[in-house]
Amino acid sequence: MIYGERIRFRHTEREDLPLFVKWFNDPEVRQGLNSVLPMSLSNEEKWFERMLQLPMEEQVLCIEMRDRDDWRLIGNCGFFTIDHRVRNAEVGIIIGEKELWNQGYGTEAMQLLLKHGFNTLNLNRIFLRVYENNPRAIRSYEKVGYVHEGRQRQAHYFDGQYLDVIFMSVLKDEWQAKQEAEAKK
Repeated sequence: MIYGERIRFRHTEREDLPLFVKWFNDPEVRQGLNSVLPMSLSNEEKWFERMLQLPMEEQVLCIEMRDRDDWRLIGNCGFFTIDHRVRNAEVGIIIGEKELWNQGYGTEAMQLLLKHGFNTLNLNRIFLRVYENNPRAIRSYEKVGYVHEGRQRQAHYFDGQYLDVIFMSVLKDEWQAKQEAEAKK
C-alpha cells in the first residue's frame, strides 16, 4: 500500500472491475477519458488480464479513501509507457465516484502519485494529457505543479465536438523545489 493523508493506493483486483465498468459507463465520468463507447464487464476482464502482463510499475493502482474504520474504492490511477532511459512516464487518473468530485481527492491522489513516481520509481518527468473541457482537472494539475507544455488542436472528438488536448508535465527538480517551499510555510 502507498498511503497519503486521506487516501491510499493499492493494486487492482478482479473484484474491482464491476465498479470500474459502472464508472466508465457514466457519460459524465467518461467525458474526461479517451473511452467514448460503453464498457462491458467482459471487455474490462480482458483489459485486466492484459494489464497483469505489464511491469508492476505500469499496473493500475486503485485509489481508496478512508471511510470511518474501512477503505472505500473511489478511483484509479497509474503510470503508462515508462521510458526508463529518459526516466519519463505518462500518468492517468480517474475519480469515478462523482459525489466526491471537488473535494480534493483527485489533487491528493495526484500529489501522492508524483511522490511515488519521483521518489520510488526515480522518474525525472511525469506528463499527462487533459481535454480542454475539463477545467477542474486542469486546476488540480496546476495546483500540484504541472505546467502547460503544449496543445494539440481539435485532437479529440467527444459528444459531437472536437476538443483540444492539452499536454502538461512536471519535472523532478520543479516538484522538489515546490515540496521544499511548502515545507517552509
